[in-house]
Amino acid sequence: MPYSDMAMDVAPETGITSTATGEELYRVGLAYSTGVGVDADMVAAHKWFNLAVMKGSEEAREYRQQIADMLSSDEIKQALKSARDWLQLMN
Repeated sequence: MPYSDMAMDVAPETGITSTATGEELYRVGLAYSTGVGVDADMVAAHKWFNLAVMKGSEEAREYRQQIADMLSSDEIKQALKSARDWLQLMN
């Protein structure tokens, strides 16, 4: 499966749920960080990488840090709040 198809398969708009694996959440972060299948959005990318790290994805940890280095503190706060909101919605 081409990378672009993988990213679209796990885009949040397709209904990704709390049962998603760290790998699936990591791929959503990749999609948002590169704009593959969705509009590029670094705040959203940080959110999904953060959720992936919580599910055990070590790859996402590095990408989350790279994204954090590009964001303002307010944008990081927004990404963290969005991740918390998503977790509450899923539980």
